[in-house]
Amino acid sequence: MCVASAALLLAGCGGGSKKGDDKPSSSSSASAAKGSKGGGSTGGADTPSASATQVLAQIKGEKDIEVTVNSATRDPGGFVTVSGTLTNNGDAVFNAVTWRGPETALIPSGPSVAGAVLVDEAGKKRYYVLRDTEGKCLCTMGLTLIQPKETRPFFAQFPAPPTATTEVEFELPTMPPAKITLSEG
Repeated sequence: MCVASAALLLAGCGGGSKKGDDKPSSSSSASAAKGSKGGGSTGGADTPSASATQVLAQIKGEKDIEVTVNSATRDPGGFVTVSGTLTNNGDAVFNAVTWRGPETALIPSGPSVAGAVLVDEAGKKRYYVLRDTEGKCLCTMGLTLIQPKETRPFFAQFPAPPTATTEVEFELPTMPPAKITLSEG
């Protein structure tokens, strides 16, 4: 009898919450669908697309690869998150193997932006991508089989330079450096 009562209670609660959830789910799905439709041209959902229109730097490198930096935000936790997109404007598939950098400790990160650095020229310091406890970068990994005309998002987290530093140089192996301005998060 307790099992039957519990089943009825759960069915009653489940049915009530499901009806209440139907309308928000539909609107959430609709807004998610709108965000994904716009994602091809703007680079993501509604919130990231607002920052995707801002371009801090555009770097054109070998094999017609283009990296666009859309934000470099100083986070309260003491780090900087750089994010943007990479686009394969060439006619061959691109794998970001060389972007991992030459350091053997970064091998677990695989094709990634693990080799990226921020350079504080005024403070004469280089800031490397942060790593987790397994040695993998706190950055976008799995950057393989990027098809011609394909765009993918990327991010990389670095230790934050001193608060007086507002401009740094973003460097990615095989690509020219670019000056970017840090913003407060």
